[in-house]
Amino acid sequence: MDDNKMDAEKTDDRKADDRKSDNKKADNRKADNRKADDRNMEIRRTKIKICGLTRLKDMDVLNACRPDFAGLVFAQSRRQVSEELAEKLRAHLSREIPIVGVFVDAPSEQMERLVEREIIDVVQLHGEETPSNLEDLRERLNRLGRKVPLIKAIRMSEKTDLAIWYESEADYLLLDAMQAGAGTLFDHKLLESHLPIQKPWFLAGGMNPENASFAIDRFSPSGVDVSSGVETDGKKDPEKIRRMIAEVRSHFFD
Repeated sequence: MDDNKMDAEKTDDRKADDRKSDNKKADNRKADNRKADDRNMEIRRTKIKICGLTRLKDMDVLNACRPDFAGLVFAQSRRQVSEELAEKLRAHLSREIPIVGVFVDAPSEQMERLVEREIIDVVQLHGEETPSNLEDLRERLNRLGRKVPLIKAIRMSEKTDLAIWYESEADYLLLDAMQAGAGTLFDHKLLESHLPIQKPWFLAGGMNPENASFAIDRFSPSGVDVSSGVETDGKKDPEKIRRMIAEVRSHFFD
């Protein structure tokens, strides 16, 4: 074989290798774009928080259904859990599911303790806390070396002023009925004057598998919070939990 022919074959081989390399790079870019699209869709997917959990069997259901958040109520209510029970529930639940501790005008020391013991991952304040209280709590939690999301629950009425919370330390707002945990809807017309809400926010108060889709389509919340809406006779109902999660996860917010 003469030298010219050998050089031509080498050139053809290099071109073929270059084409393979270019094709591989193009495939990698497509794969990266698909992954980015998937991440973006996941970020925009409406989140679901199942609150008021009290039993180990509830955690079994959540481990199978994988909601975005699980809520434990430390405030006085029929769903209140002790710190001892909360520790058992945390141990029974996948670490991939963050636990939200729900408090009403509780001492900061209790929240700090539960965060430090890694029983809760998120703090929800459902009392008369002020933006200043959230600022103080943030400083205390930061000293633990933890980035702990804060949710401020707000009982909706004609006098509600959401604007005071937009510059607060709250990572999320949770808009609820005046009587929290009762499973009653508040007048959703109250939301209209506040839209678009300037922070990520959860819609709560009377949500259930039957009305969740309509409310999400109408208001596009970042997430939905449910407790009594997935209960039967005051206990968490596995089938209602599954239906609720499926309903919420079919939606995306802007």
